Amino acid sequence: MQLSKQELDNRRVNFCAAMDEVFPDWDTAVIISKVNQYYFTGTVQDALLLIPRGGEMTYHVRRSCERAELESPLDRIYPMQSYRDAAQRVGAACGNTYLEKEVVTCAMLERLQTYFRMNTVGSLDRVVRMVRAVKSPYELYWMERAGGQHDLLLRQGVPPLLREGMSEAEFIASLFKESFRYGHDGITRFHGFQTEIACGQIAFGENSLFPTSFNGPGGERGRSPAIPVAGSGRRLKKGDLVFVDIGFGHNGYNTDATQVYCFGAEPSREALEAHRLCMDIERRVARQLMPGAVPSRIYHSIMADLGDERKRDFMGFGSRAVQFLGHGIGLQVDELPVIARGFEEPLEENMAFAIEPKKGIAGAGMVGVEDTYVVTATGGRCITGGNREIIIVNQL
Repeated sequence: MQLSKQELDNRRVNFCAAMDEVFPDWDTAVIISKVNQYYFTGTVQDALLLIPRGGEMTYHVRRSCERAELESPLDRIYPMQSYRDAAQRVGAACGNTYLEKEVVTCAMLERLQTYFRMNTVGSLDRVVRMVRAVKSPYELYWMERAGGQHDLLLRQGVPPLLREGMSEAEFIASLFKESFRYGHDGITRFHGFQTEIACGQIAFGENSLFPTSFNGPGGERGRSPAIPVAGSGRRLKKGDLVFVDIGFGHNGYNTDATQVYCFGAEPSREALEAHRLCMDIERRVARQLMPGAVPSRIYHSIMADLGDERKRDFMGFGSRAVQFLGHGIGLQVDELPVIARGFEEPLEENMAFAIEPKKGIAGAGMVGVEDTYVVTATGGRCITGGNREIIIVNQL
């Protein structure tokens, strides 16, 4: 499916309508981040996108304008050596200006203000992320293709890679290579500031309980304090749980899924019971993913039913529990909304969520599930296969 100019026009119109509602005083929106550039233009360049209220969107490209013209259906694409060129072309007066405050550095803003006159400077981050939360048929097409291959990779591609004595780092290298065979883009984008993920959150045994700065329920030891990702030297042995939490991108659109394996043995009764509890929670959350449902209420309804015993080590080991059950997903893995406290805006049809209930088992590792769902009138529709038991891998 090809990206059309009509698709981009629809995105611009939806964004401008949302800005009119939230910031009725806005005059100009400035887009610099790669992901939002791609959303509005269909290409990723070193560039500046200007969206004036009531005017035509213009795209000013430092490098590569030639490539932008090949990839983007937009009409108004112009070469730019510096922001001065853009200001001279469209005019320096921006009025009340909104930009990506979570992305634009102070230095970038100073350079912009050298050439553009801004009465006020506000943040458009949440507005554009909420507009992106509702997926078009074009976006769902690519997410569904990603989800189908993601499912195959976890069910069929991963088990043959596991062998006794291999290190986590060796497994991650093999998994990354294998993911390309299934069509993965090779990059998983996050919105979170300075989030660094090599292939996913992947660990053998107790390493999946190791504390990390990443805001997720699982853990990993990583290569060193400087590189706390990409696997350690921990070797795989019989009876180990293998925790594989990875995103899968296709044409820029991501799904998120987690599969737990047990190598060379049956998982313990404690692990099985905890895993099945997580499977049940995933089903219960998914049933509530309907237009009009409120994320915070979904979160409260699930957590209120768990009780103290089942809450122990749920969504993180020990004191490290995260305060959510799922998150929006699309061009980035960590999109809005979030199934958590404080998210009061009702869900809309064709939003997409990764639902990820997980539970730690002392001395053994993390168990649980994660799948990507689309909001529909009858509840969440899974696009990553869905809610699998622990897969037992017997070495040949």
